[in-house]
Amino acid sequence: MSENSAARIKSVQTALAVIETLYERDGARVDEVADAVDVSKSSAHRHLTTLERENYVVREGDEYVLSLQFLELGDYVGGRKGIFRLAEPKVREIADETGERAQFVVEEHGYVRYVHRATGDRAVKTTSGVGKRVRMHAVAAGKAILAELPEERVRNIIAERGLPAFTEHTITDEARLFEELGDIRERGVAFADEELVEGLRAVGVLIRGSDDRVLGALTVAGPTHRLKDDVWREDIPNLLLGTANEPS
Repeated sequence: MSENSAARIKSVQTALAVIETLYERDGARVDEVADAVDVSKSSAHRHLTTLERENYVVREGDEYVLSLQFLELGDYVGGRKGIFRLAEPKVREIADETGERAQFVVEEHGYVRYVHRATGDRAVKTTSGVGKRVRMHAVAAGKAILAELPEERVRNIIAERGLPAFTEHTITDEARLFEELGDIRERGVAFADEELVEGLRAVGVLIRGSDDRVLGALTVAGPTHRLKDDVWREDIPNLLLGTANEPS
Protein backbone atom coordinates (compact mmCIF):
# COMPACT_ATOMS: atom_id res chain seq x y z
CA MET A 1 0.00 0.00 0.00
CA SER A 2 1.36 3.41 -0.95
CA GLU A 3 1.90 6.17 1.60
CA ASN A 4 -0.85 8.24 -0.03
CA SER A 5 -3.33 5.38 0.19
CA ALA A 6 -2.44 4.75 3.83
CA ALA A 7 -2.87 8.44 4.60
CA ARG A 8 -6.29 8.55 2.93
CA ILE A 9 -7.45 5.50 4.89
CA LYS A 10 -6.18 7.05 8.12
CA SER A 11 -8.04 10.27 7.33
CA VAL A 12 -11.30 8.38 6.75
CA GLN A 13 -10.83 6.48 10.02
CA THR A 14 -10.28 9.75 11.86
CA ALA A 15 -13.37 11.34 10.32
CA LEU A 16 -15.48 8.36 11.39
CA ALA A 17 -14.02 8.55 14.90
CA VAL A 18 -14.95 12.26 15.01
CA ILE A 19 -18.54 11.42 14.04
CA GLU A 20 -18.72 8.69 16.69
CA THR A 21 -17.39 11.13 19.29
CA LEU A 22 -20.02 13.75 18.47
CA TYR A 23 -22.70 11.06 18.64
CA GLU A 24 -21.54 9.63 21.96
CA ARG A 25 -21.11 13.05 23.60
CA ASP A 26 -24.12 14.75 22.01
CA GLY A 27 -21.79 17.42 20.66
CA ALA A 28 -18.27 18.47 21.59
CA ARG A 29 -15.71 21.25 21.32
CA VAL A 30 -12.61 20.99 19.15
CA ASP A 31 -10.32 20.25 22.10
CA GLU A 32 -12.69 17.53 23.36
CA VAL A 33 -12.77 15.88 19.95
CA ALA A 34 -8.97 16.08 19.72
CA ASP A 35 -8.59 14.35 23.09
CA ALA A 36 -11.19 11.67 22.33
CA VAL A 37 -9.80 10.84 18.89
CA ASP A 38 -6.15 11.31 19.95
CA VAL A 39 -5.22 13.85 17.28
CA SER A 40 -3.96 17.41 17.40
CA LYS A 41 -6.43 20.27 17.80
CA SER A 42 -5.57 21.49 14.30
CA SER A 43 -6.33 18.05 12.84
CA ALA A 44 -9.61 17.81 14.77
CA HIS A 45 -10.56 21.28 13.54
CA ARG A 46 -9.81 20.37 9.90
CA HIS A 47 -12.00 17.28 10.11
CA LEU A 48 -14.83 19.14 11.82
CA THR A 49 -14.82 22.00 9.34
CA THR A 50 -14.74 19.54 6.42
CA LEU A 51 -17.70 17.65 7.84
CA GLU A 52 -19.48 20.96 8.39
CA ARG A 53 -18.81 22.01 4.80
CA GLU A 54 -20.27 18.70 3.58
CA ASN A 55 -23.39 19.24 5.76
CA TYR A 56 -22.75 16.37 8.18
CA VAL A 57 -21.92 18.60 11.14
CA VAL A 58 -23.39 21.84 12.48
CA ARG A 59 -21.61 24.34 14.71
CA GLU A 60 -23.56 25.57 17.73
CA GLY A 61 -21.53 28.15 19.63
CA ASP A 62 -18.20 26.54 20.46
CA GLU A 63 -19.54 23.00 19.98
CA TYR A 64 -20.06 20.83 16.92
CA VAL A 65 -23.06 18.50 16.65
CA LEU A 66 -24.24 15.99 14.06
CA SER A 67 -26.56 17.47 11.46
CA LEU A 68 -30.00 16.35 10.30
CA GLN A 69 -28.30 14.84 7.26
CA PHE A 70 -28.06 11.66 9.30
CA LEU A 71 -31.87 11.51 9.51
CA GLU A 72 -32.04 10.99 5.76
CA LEU A 73 -29.34 8.33 5.87
CA GLY A 74 -30.97 6.60 8.83
CA ASP A 75 -34.37 6.60 7.16
CA TYR A 76 -32.84 5.01 4.08
CA VAL A 77 -31.06 2.32 6.05
CA GLY A 78 -34.11 1.61 8.22
CA GLY A 79 -36.34 1.04 5.20
CA ARG A 80 -33.85 -0.56 2.84
CA LYS A 81 -35.04 -4.12 3.42
CA GLY A 82 -38.60 -5.35 3.25
CA ILE A 83 -38.34 -7.13 6.59
CA PHE A 84 -37.48 -3.81 8.24
CA ARG A 85 -40.77 -2.32 7.04
CA LEU A 86 -42.80 -5.41 7.91
CA ALA A 87 -41.34 -5.65 11.40
CA GLU A 88 -42.24 -2.13 12.51
CA PRO A 89 -46.02 -2.59 13.01
CA LYS A 90 -45.45 -5.98 14.64
CA VAL A 91 -43.08 -4.44 17.18
CA ARG A 92 -45.74 -1.84 18.00
CA GLU A 93 -48.40 -4.54 18.43
CA ILE A 94 -46.19 -6.56 20.77
CA ALA A 95 -45.37 -3.50 22.87
CA ASP A 96 -49.07 -2.60 23.15
CA GLU A 97 -50.07 -6.15 24.10
CA THR A 98 -47.35 -6.69 26.70
CA GLY A 99 -47.05 -3.13 27.97
CA GLU A 100 -43.27 -3.60 27.86
CA ARG A 101 -40.45 -2.59 25.50
CA ALA A 102 -40.42 -4.52 22.21
CA GLN A 103 -37.67 -4.41 19.60
CA PHE A 104 -36.57 -5.86 16.29
CA VAL A 105 -32.83 -6.37 15.89
CA VAL A 106 -30.41 -7.60 13.25
CA GLU A 107 -26.86 -8.87 13.45
CA GLU A 108 -24.15 -6.72 11.90
CA HIS A 109 -20.39 -7.06 12.33
CA GLY A 110 -20.76 -9.27 15.39
CA TYR A 111 -23.17 -6.98 17.24
CA VAL A 112 -26.95 -6.68 17.28
CA ARG A 113 -28.40 -3.40 16.07
CA TYR A 114 -31.81 -2.14 17.16
CA VAL A 115 -33.81 -1.42 13.99
CA HIS A 116 -37.29 -0.86 15.43
CA ARG A 117 -38.34 -0.11 18.97
CA ALA A 118 -41.70 0.50 20.63
CA THR A 119 -42.62 1.01 24.27
CA GLY A 120 -45.77 -0.11 26.03
CA ASP A 121 -47.48 1.83 28.78
CA ARG A 122 -45.37 0.17 31.49
CA ALA A 123 -42.06 0.00 29.64
CA VAL A 124 -38.78 0.69 31.42
CA LYS A 125 -36.70 3.45 29.87
CA THR A 126 -33.26 2.35 28.67
CA THR A 127 -30.44 3.71 26.53
CA SER A 128 -30.95 1.10 23.80
CA GLY A 129 -32.41 3.38 21.14
CA VAL A 130 -32.83 2.68 17.43
CA GLY A 131 -29.48 2.13 15.76
CA LYS A 132 -27.65 1.37 18.98
CA ARG A 133 -25.42 -1.70 18.92
CA VAL A 134 -24.93 -4.11 21.80
CA ARG A 135 -22.94 -7.27 22.46
CA MET A 136 -24.75 -10.36 21.27
CA HIS A 137 -23.96 -12.59 24.22
CA ALA A 138 -25.60 -10.27 26.76
CA VAL A 139 -29.07 -9.91 25.23
CA ALA A 140 -31.82 -12.41 24.45
CA ALA A 141 -32.19 -11.41 20.80
CA GLY A 142 -28.44 -11.65 20.28
CA LYS A 143 -28.28 -15.11 21.78
CA ALA A 144 -31.23 -16.21 19.63
CA ILE A 145 -29.27 -15.20 16.52
CA LEU A 146 -25.98 -16.66 17.78
CA ALA A 147 -27.70 -20.01 18.32
CA GLU A 148 -28.37 -20.27 14.57
CA LEU A 149 -25.04 -19.05 13.27
CA PRO A 150 -22.35 -21.56 12.21
CA GLU A 151 -20.05 -22.47 15.10
CA GLU A 152 -17.01 -21.02 13.33
CA ARG A 153 -18.81 -17.68 12.93
CA VAL A 154 -19.73 -17.64 16.63
CA ARG A 155 -16.14 -18.36 17.61
CA ASN A 156 -14.93 -15.57 15.34
CA ILE A 157 -17.38 -13.14 16.96
CA ILE A 158 -16.15 -14.17 20.40
CA ALA A 159 -12.52 -13.74 19.30
CA GLU A 160 -13.21 -10.29 17.86
CA ARG A 161 -15.68 -8.91 20.43
CA GLY A 162 -14.89 -10.92 23.54
CA LEU A 163 -17.37 -11.84 26.26
CA PRO A 164 -17.23 -8.82 28.57
CA ALA A 165 -19.31 -8.76 31.76
CA PHE A 166 -21.99 -6.10 32.11
CA THR A 167 -23.47 -7.51 35.33
CA GLU A 168 -22.62 -10.41 37.59
CA HIS A 169 -25.10 -12.50 35.55
CA THR A 170 -23.48 -11.99 32.13
CA ILE A 171 -22.17 -15.16 30.51
CA THR A 172 -18.42 -14.66 30.15
CA ASP A 173 -17.33 -18.28 29.68
CA GLU A 174 -17.22 -19.59 26.10
CA ALA A 175 -18.12 -23.18 27.01
CA ARG A 176 -21.12 -22.05 29.04
CA LEU A 177 -22.28 -19.81 26.20
CA PHE A 178 -22.16 -22.67 23.70
CA GLU A 179 -24.11 -24.85 26.14
CA GLU A 180 -26.83 -22.21 26.36
CA LEU A 181 -26.90 -21.75 22.59
CA GLY A 182 -27.64 -25.46 22.30
CA ASP A 183 -30.56 -25.11 24.72
CA ILE A 184 -31.87 -22.14 22.71
CA ARG A 185 -31.82 -24.17 19.48
CA GLU A 186 -33.87 -26.90 21.17
CA ARG A 187 -36.59 -24.67 22.61
CA GLY A 188 -36.58 -21.94 19.94
CA VAL A 189 -36.53 -19.16 22.52
CA ALA A 190 -33.69 -17.22 24.16
CA PHE A 191 -33.78 -15.69 27.62
CA ALA A 192 -31.57 -13.05 29.24
CA ASP A 193 -31.79 -12.75 33.00
CA GLU A 194 -30.24 -9.44 34.13
CA GLU A 195 -27.29 -10.06 31.82
CA LEU A 196 -27.02 -6.58 30.31
CA VAL A 197 -28.78 -4.46 32.92
CA GLU A 198 -29.47 -5.33 36.55
CA GLY A 199 -33.17 -5.83 37.19
CA LEU A 200 -34.05 -6.33 33.51
CA ARG A 201 -35.09 -9.58 31.82
CA ALA A 202 -35.73 -10.27 28.16
CA VAL A 203 -37.06 -12.87 25.74
CA GLY A 204 -35.92 -13.22 22.13
CA VAL A 205 -36.99 -15.28 19.10
CA LEU A 206 -35.71 -15.50 15.53
CA ILE A 207 -37.37 -14.08 12.45
CA ARG A 208 -36.71 -16.18 9.35
CA GLY A 209 -37.35 -15.53 5.68
CA SER A 210 -39.23 -17.80 3.30
CA ASP A 211 -35.91 -19.41 2.43
CA ASP A 212 -35.30 -20.16 6.15
CA ARG A 213 -32.55 -17.54 6.29
CA VAL A 214 -32.19 -15.69 9.60
CA LEU A 215 -33.35 -12.10 9.10
CA GLY A 216 -33.27 -10.82 12.67
CA ALA A 217 -34.96 -11.31 16.02
CA LEU A 218 -37.88 -9.98 18.03
CA THR A 219 -37.42 -9.27 21.71
CA VAL A 220 -39.40 -8.08 24.70
CA ALA A 221 -37.68 -6.69 27.81
CA GLY A 222 -39.04 -5.67 31.18
CA PRO A 223 -38.29 -5.53 34.89
CA THR A 224 -37.79 -8.73 36.85
CA HIS A 225 -40.80 -8.07 39.08
CA ARG A 226 -43.10 -8.21 36.02
CA LEU A 227 -41.23 -10.62 33.73
CA LYS A 228 -41.35 -13.64 36.01
CA ASP A 229 -42.83 -17.12 36.27
CA ASP A 230 -45.26 -17.97 33.43
CA VAL A 231 -45.26 -14.44 32.01
CA TRP A 232 -41.54 -14.66 31.29
CA ARG A 233 -41.23 -18.35 30.50
CA GLU A 234 -44.54 -19.00 28.69
CA ASP A 235 -46.78 -16.04 27.85
CA ILE A 236 -44.27 -13.70 26.20
CA PRO A 237 -42.36 -16.50 24.41
CA ASN A 238 -45.63 -17.83 22.95
CA LEU A 239 -46.61 -14.34 21.80
CA LEU A 240 -43.25 -13.81 20.10
CA LEU A 241 -43.24 -17.27 18.50
CA GLY A 242 -46.75 -16.70 17.17
CA THR A 243 -45.69 -13.41 15.61
CA ALA A 244 -42.47 -14.86 14.20
CA ASN A 245 -44.38 -17.73 12.58
CA GLU A 246 -46.98 -15.58 10.83
CA PRO A 247 -46.96 -16.20 7.04
CA SER A 248 -45.93 -12.61 6.20
